[in-house]
Amino acid sequence: MTRWLPQKCFAAGIAALTVFGGMTPLAAEEFRHGLSVFGDLKYPPDFKHFDYVNPNAPKGGRFSTYGGPLNSFDSFNPFILKGDAASGLSMLFDTLMERSGDEPDAMYGLVAKEVAVAKDGKSVTFRLRPEARFSDGTPVTAEDVAFSFDTLKAKGHPSYRIMMRDVTKAEVLDPHTVRFVFTGELTRDLPSIVAGLSVLSKAYYTKHEFDQTTLEAPIGSGAYLIADFRPGAQITYKRRDDYWAKDLAINRGTNNFDEIRFEYYRDRTPALEGFKSGVYDFREEFTARDWVTGYEIPAVRDGRVKKIVLPDANPSGAQGFFFNTRRAKFADPRVRKALDYAFDFEFTNKNLFYGLYQRTNSYFENSDMKAEGLPSPAELALLEPFRDKLPKAVFEAPYNSPVSDGSGTDRNLLREAARLLDEAGCKMKDRVRVCPNGEVLEIEFLIYEGTFERVIAPYIKNLQAIGVPATIRRVDSAQYQRRTKAFDFDVVTSRFVMRLTPGNEMRNYWASEYANVEGSVNLAGIKDPVVDALLDKVIEAKSREELVAAARAIDRVLRAGNYWVPQWYKASHHIAYWDKFSAPETKPKYSRGAPDTWWYDAEKAAKVKPN
Repeated sequence: MTRWLPQKCFAAGIAALTVFGGMTPLAAEEFRHGLSVFGDLKYPPDFKHFDYVNPNAPKGGRFSTYGGPLNSFDSFNPFILKGDAASGLSMLFDTLMERSGDEPDAMYGLVAKEVAVAKDGKSVTFRLRPEARFSDGTPVTAEDVAFSFDTLKAKGHPSYRIMMRDVTKAEVLDPHTVRFVFTGELTRDLPSIVAGLSVLSKAYYTKHEFDQTTLEAPIGSGAYLIADFRPGAQITYKRRDDYWAKDLAINRGTNNFDEIRFEYYRDRTPALEGFKSGVYDFREEFTARDWVTGYEIPAVRDGRVKKIVLPDANPSGAQGFFFNTRRAKFADPRVRKALDYAFDFEFTNKNLFYGLYQRTNSYFENSDMKAEGLPSPAELALLEPFRDKLPKAVFEAPYNSPVSDGSGTDRNLLREAARLLDEAGCKMKDRVRVCPNGEVLEIEFLIYEGTFERVIAPYIKNLQAIGVPATIRRVDSAQYQRRTKAFDFDVVTSRFVMRLTPGNEMRNYWASEYANVEGSVNLAGIKDPVVDALLDKVIEAKSREELVAAARAIDRVLRAGNYWVPQWYKASHHIAYWDKFSAPETKPKYSRGAPDTWWYDAEKAAKVKPN
């Protein structure tokens, strides 16, 4: 399935190693066609295609979409911290296994035909498909997989080292068999993590500097190649007619477009205008005002442009204003809580978002991992050993942001915010709050596009009312990336989404050891040994029930810490598209479906012309 979303790819492999004596014989391991965290697989070994695709979907046409959220790119290397990678680069690289869109965490063979997890959980072995090929026609071998792992862990984005901390080595058993070896006890997620890592060409990256940005198209084994690009404007991918895996069951009914193009704009306003004028064809709308009022055009009224709402069964994620607690002024949780009381979500939702959103409170919103009510016995069993290190609130109903009267200046909430600041020692002096260390409590909101200014402006007004000077600093997207990677900010808006079966990647968000690792997404700088211990409980959970209990326990602790001002969510995708496409009757439960399972409909396209 095409993995096209703009994101840092996560790939794996290590430098080829000789076969060591004393290995467990492969016959002692049970090889399977698929893999999941808790062992459940929906599809049998002989399945023909996923249930949510049209296996006979026609091939052809172009799918074009917005390339945001950045307004440009300077690199075709998505594996490193340096640079801004172009959207869609994951389409160039196959992985050992591919996720199913209608199961929580199941994966099925792509480059790897079979997988076997050792009974003690200390290793996982993959048998590769001999027919796997890179785009230059060379075979994909176990040495390529090994090289990928070693290179990414040593030179890749810090996220690789975080996720694969306990993957110690990869052993090349023969040209088409590779084994990853694990250390420690928290190995449950590691087979899935290495199975989802992209496979790189050892021959290519031996000749090219891996840890440098580049606009030279790399060699991959995926379904698409870079066909054309103009930095700041667009990048186009072309489907490979010679793609080695096009007839595999996991790919039937996918990769249907001859071309996939990403169009870049300076911000969302001209991007919307580009869509309405027909420059590109597909747009997921993230701005409520634009969804309600921005599509009043003839093409929508006469049906040439469709607006649809697709359900989203994934956890809706944690979106909010994140405080940089590395800075002394945000160190006291009472200060952070006061700043939460000053944000009027109800006013914002009514006046700016047309009531389309719900308030985010949990780090696991829209999932069964969200903590609610009093802790369950299973949660208490995890929390009790730390009672003397936790605030009393953790053992009560979890913290929810206050509900305002919707006026924009709820006096009761602002009074409580002022009280909390006084309690924290941030007293009024010359009409501003001064912290106990003598520092003025002032805030700079770092942004890179103008649409968020209308959200922040009412918030700033309330902050100033309680003696907290606040400003907006708008920078270009490249500078924004540099500053957030280096934690050079007071407050940023961000969103991260938990997997349906979260695990090792959660360390990147909240673990103490990564609070100061440049490029990690522990934006708030959380350093809490209780959170660290509970992360281990999530990662070592042996059943979904254990995992849910541990996730809820973490949710309670984090919410009591007030590391953010939660914003909003909706459990759906708002999609607008020029009516040139068709889609299967069944949408994958845990995926948007487009463009992965959609296809170009020539008959419809012939009737669609922009004004």
